[in-house]
Amino acid sequence: MRYIGYILLLALIGYGLWPYYSVYRLDDAINAPGTVELAEMVDLPAIRANYKTRVSAGVKGVLPSDDPDSVVSWIRQNLERLGDSALEQAITMEWVRDTLRSAVTQATGQTPPYLLAGIDFAFFESYDRFLIRIGELGRGATHVRLSLIDGQWKITDIIP
Repeated sequence: MRYIGYILLLALIGYGLWPYYSVYRLDDAINAPGTVELAEMVDLPAIRANYKTRVSAGVKGVLPSDDPDSVVSWIRQNLERLGDSALEQAITMEWVRDTLRSAVTQATGQTPPYLLAGIDFAFFESYDRFLIRIGELGRGATHVRLSLIDGQWKITDIIP
């Protein structure tokens, strides 16, 4: 019975350290030439979906409309459609790499940027979500959310 307890304890410790190892791998990936290494650790559709949600919320706040046949409603729908294609063109693997690099450089002043030096906070939000804060809170920090997808920790949101 004691061995089962030890095995469970080791599994729990391993699970707790797993995302930190992914952060270590991410540090190497953002400084590697090209984006092949980084692409394995990023879920671009999830990042685009999160940005789309934020953009849609902003458009609805600026252009509220209760009447679906009004001009304001038509403008809002077109802005949302244009926003989808704009997000696909703007949020690319290069954008992810450049955003992470600039956040680390802003937080540490280092060139080349080392992610581990710029992290101010890194911990679980839930059992399958891990949050990293690059820089100090309240001073332009960038938040990076990792989610457990198909047995691998991947970036699903970047909030500059």
